[in-house]
Amino acid sequence: MAVAAPLFGKVCPVLGEKAAAIGKSSRLGPVQQQRFTAFSSSSSAAEVFDPSGLPPESSLASPSSIRWAQLALQGPRAEMEDDMELEEGRIPEFTFAAVYDGHAGISSVNYLKKELFSECVNALQGGALLQSDNSIDLEAALSQAFVQVDKRLLSWLEQQEEADRESGSTATVMFLGKEKVVVAHVGDSRVVISRGGKAEELTSDHRPYGSSKTALAEGKRVIAAGGWISNGRVCGNLAVSRAFGDISLKSRRKEMLEEGLKKNLWTQKFVSKRDLTGEWLTAAPDVTAATLGQDAEFIILASDGLWDSIKSKDAVAFVREQLKEHGDIQRACENLAAAALAQNGQDNISILIADFG
Repeated sequence: MAVAAPLFGKVCPVLGEKAAAIGKSSRLGPVQQQRFTAFSSSSSAAEVFDPSGLPPESSLASPSSIRWAQLALQGPRAEMEDDMELEEGRIPEFTFAAVYDGHAGISSVNYLKKELFSECVNALQGGALLQSDNSIDLEAALSQAFVQVDKRLLSWLEQQEEADRESGSTATVMFLGKEKVVVAHVGDSRVVISRGGKAEELTSDHRPYGSSKTALAEGKRVIAAGGWISNGRVCGNLAVSRAFGDISLKSRRKEMLEEGLKKNLWTQKFVSKRDLTGEWLTAAPDVTAATLGQDAEFIILASDGLWDSIKSKDAVAFVREQLKEHGDIQRACENLAAAALAQNGQDNISILIADFG
């Protein structure tokens, strides 16, 4: 399962040298010592496994002929705060896939795994709205589902121990059918589709820093709502501008400001200018629907642990070349994660790939 150095050097020259280090091993080389986790559609917790034990065709076969691959790596992080979800057969003609990237603990991620899918299905009228061409109703339904789950999550967090109370999470969910894909997301886990070898991003990272159109708009939104951006973070704290949970930036903003005063982090004048009626941090998602078409080859849904190391176009090129070489989507998924770690990846990495064959 080694990443072939000549292949990666040709496809993605900027990563070639470090990918070559993986290619020298008979399997995954330095990544073998990392924590590998496999997820099934029914699993609620990660299960450690050795990729060497996977059969040649290790991807999950879908009733719709879509082959799924999935893999999560803890990487160098002390804790695993990512999780994934794959639900087939619960919505007619659609498969649900999701990546959750937690921060300040795993509590919010665990809550979302229990609640978000069901709430989305209810809001989508059992999936009927996924068949509709009414994008307004579709966006409204998924936005309602996200916001309602976040409200319940905030109430639940208030009842938790202090160590778990401050947790939060991004969420990127995907409803994949034979001819259509619908994506809703908050945060920076990304969905990228390969169309004839070209990468098409179906999401825009919700981050309050950088020069992208989305980043500039997110920063303006936070400030207009009464918050602020400091050191590229919402209120100097959070590196994403939309997320579930994070009560200190939502229901406990007053307490957060008072605590900052005690620590001399800001002045009373600064606090007096803060508007507590606006949403500094929101769980309202961006929603995108796209037609697949004959040129659609595969879709990658992954946490920022992948995208911070490998560009969308390079990930698409890499997976395409892997499939040409051996045709095993699970193996391609594992090697993509290994390549990200070889780029000095410092975060948890979670990847789901849907291969249309």
